[in-house]
Amino acid sequence: MNPALRLGGVLLCAASLAACATVTRGTRQNYVIETDPEGAQIALSTGQTCTSPCRLRLPRKHDFVVTATMAGFEPASVEVESRVRAGGVAGAAGNVLVGGIIGGIVDASNGSMNDLRPNPLRIEMVPLGAAAAAVAGEPAPAEEPVAEPMPEADPAPQR
Repeated sequence: MNPALRLGGVLLCAASLAACATVTRGTRQNYVIETDPEGAQIALSTGQTCTSPCRLRLPRKHDFVVTATMAGFEPASVEVESRVRAGGVAGAAGNVLVGGIIGGIVDASNGSMNDLRPNPLRIEMVPLGAAAAAVAGEPAPAEEPVAEPMPEADPAPQR
């Protein structure tokens, strides 16, 4: 077989494997948000909303903030990060080795090599008023004790 024809076949195969992470993992992932207690209203900085516990299908590409609110509890916000997963770098190297430089660029730019962390996200809701006492490191102040007068001492005997 002609070496140029063989090289063309290899390049065609490599091009078909480009953007492996995009094909195998996709650009979105399942994301779980839980609160204790359940039933908190969840709002993401990206515009999505739900009531906990909830499962969303979110793009892997960008960081975002999750805010949980519930009557009788302090609002809580947590930043979720989009980071290259442990195998993402190996996948990018595989794209380059197989000849899919374009695939590596696609995977890196669309977030398919990333994971959203933490996942699942668990938020412990803090009752109103409890946060201030916890920050001070002391229990809430109790009623001041009333000072009672000291009994009078017997006068010293006189000589």
